[in-house]
Amino acid sequence: MTYVIGFTGHQTLPRQVGEFVQSRLAELLNDYDRKTIGITSLARGADQLFARCILSGRFSLGVVIPCERYEESFSSDADRTSYHELLSQADEVEHLPFPYPSEEAYYAAGRRIVDRSDQMIAVWDGEPSRGFGGTADIVNYATSLGIGVTTIWPPGARRV
Repeated sequence: MTYVIGFTGHQTLPRQVGEFVQSRLAELLNDYDRKTIGITSLARGADQLFARCILSGRFSLGVVIPCERYEESFSSDADRTSYHELLSQADEVEHLPFPYPSEEAYYAAGRRIVDRSDQMIAVWDGEPSRGFGGTADIVNYATSLGIGVTTIWPPGARRV
């Protein structure tokens, strides 16, 4: 039976936070066997970092794409290129029926990830979401369903 780890996290991470998160994710993933799938939306920042850790650990990668024109939400060519690279390595991809990027589409994608998960990992500073469907909203949704959430955030760090 496959164990599903869902993921949510901030898109903007200070460099030191990214390094901490990458190290902590590697530690956490060591506790899982190869019948594990990590599911994310591949947003820039923490989501893409999680996907790289999943792939480097030889786990399966699942992706929930929030909308048809999702790639338009990436503001840099580097983030868009990384998105396509990671997407090409996904073992499964689910497309949600929203036509354009929107907070509603992001929230629906986050809920879908939670609904499919046995456990969630969140790269979260503990602060409220900066827009509907952000990390705090997804953590709250998972908690309301009784799904465990492991939060990664270095003490004293601030999000930019």
